[in-house]
Amino acid sequence: MAFDQFDNLPITWTDHEDVAMKLYERFGDEFAEGKIYRIRFTDLIEWVLEIPNFVGTREECSEGNLEQIQAKWVYEWRDNQN
Repeated sequence: MAFDQFDNLPITWTDHEDVAMKLYERFGDEFAEGKIYRIRFTDLIEWVLEIPNFVGTREECSEGNLEQIQAKWVYEWRDNQN
């Protein structure tokens, strides 16, 4: 399996790191650490549902998933600041 084929694998609510990477790819440095933690969950849900290959539903989402996605997004943002 070629590496780029991994981009086509389905993503779910529990794939926190994958979701965070996709959000960072989409928004880049538009959201710094403080802003990421202040994003409304209603907005975050919509952005996640718009990710290509995302197969989860709004009903499957939990507050815990959203908190984990935010934390991983912050780590992704920090990693890209060097």
